[in-house]
Amino acid sequence: MSHQHGTVAAPPGRFPLSLQQEFLRLIDSGEDSGPFGPWYTIVGGWRLTGPLDLPALQGALDDLVVRHESLRTALVREEDGAHQEVGRPSSPDLAVHDLGAREGSRDLQAEELVNEVEATPFGMDRTPLLGGVLGRFDERDAVLALAAHHTAVDGWSMQLVVRDLAELYAARRQGRPAVLPPPGQYREFVAWQREYERGPAAQKARDHWRDTLRGARVTPIPTDLSRADGHPATTAWQRFMLPESFRTATLRAARTTRATPFMVLLAAYVLMLRDLTGRDDIVAPTFTPGRMQSRMLDTVGSFYNFIPLRVDLSGCRAFRDVVDAVRRTCLDAYAHELPFNDILAEAPDLMADASEDRAADLAFQVVQSPLIMADQAVGDLRWTAMRRRLLPQPVGSALPDGALWNLELNAPGIVGSAGFLTSLFSDQTMTGLVIGFQRVLSRVLADPDVRLDQI
Repeated sequence: MSHQHGTVAAPPGRFPLSLQQEFLRLIDSGEDSGPFGPWYTIVGGWRLTGPLDLPALQGALDDLVVRHESLRTALVREEDGAHQEVGRPSSPDLAVHDLGAREGSRDLQAEELVNEVEATPFGMDRTPLLGGVLGRFDERDAVLALAAHHTAVDGWSMQLVVRDLAELYAARRQGRPAVLPPPGQYREFVAWQREYERGPAAQKARDHWRDTLRGARVTPIPTDLSRADGHPATTAWQRFMLPESFRTATLRAARTTRATPFMVLLAAYVLMLRDLTGRDDIVAPTFTPGRMQSRMLDTVGSFYNFIPLRVDLSGCRAFRDVVDAVRRTCLDAYAHELPFNDILAEAPDLMADASEDRAADLAFQVVQSPLIMADQAVGDLRWTAMRRRLLPQPVGSALPDGALWNLELNAPGIVGSAGFLTSLFSDQTMTGLVIGFQRVLSRVLADPDVRLDQI
């Protein structure tokens, strides 16, 4: 463990983009809605219970920016000289709203505040690349919404940010050094990644993807609107909840089929795509944490990888067979993880079908962070992640293209969100897809041996 409080920041520096950031350049449309635009953000909400010391919270945010270089790193995207530059620490914005006089459910008001932050532009030209909004209900009850630009922070990193913030705050309150693991810095990962790319393991992984994805196309879903229509590409989010019976049945099916809950849910999702497209060769995109090294587990940065999972359903007779096929696909993918632009270099036609007019990809992920703060006391504050958000929003954190589903097993139930480009999909279509997924899931979870022709 390292002690940190009032640490002197490392000197500013310049280093190359990561391959993950190079992928974002590849898909950037050059518009505000793209991955370098002001809505490509990651936003989370936490309820804080206990006596809240505002100067200590602001100071802890300042300490956070000292600790993690990514929060003060600018991306320079010149054609010939793209790079990133670490700047000197500065103080993150922390806006404070008094919510005490409002009537109605505090939980609902907390959700509304987080949605409001998610609908607010956050340009990547501002530093630090992290800001907060605090809503206070009374002296001992508050909601903290944190926003960061997604080029600097991913979902895993956001949980690190809050873990560290809680400890840095407690340390300031108690007048002691914070006790935290050494963070590592994103520039160290970029240096390692460049070295890894030249080695035999990366070449073996490239060979694997070239063989695995020969002739493959990411399975597209039909869009409601034409790409050529030029509608503004805002991202809307639906949120939904599947009952507790789905969560317990998913865990039971995972045990029965020797799989993970993600594999069971993905198998049902793959069957939904088969029903939608009539294809037996399904390629479903998902995301992995992308950290590749255990020493990067405490580093804030944008590490995640976009990974295509190819599942051949032609030999599957029952749902259990689909789970077996998904398990093999997942284990192979995890063992040969690469940034997506490396994969795309080996399978250049992979995105062809999903890039056509009236088609797009629908990515699928199950959130399983071990770091989520669930009613956790740190010093004299309790931190509780807002994991059960159900309010929809017409404008939220941007997706570069298509749609994205997130699921989380969170008792009681499975919490879900569906983000989609309003320039491609209608709200009704996304609702219909969620209902279709729930229908498939209810059939297969009841009996993993159910025949596919009976679903």
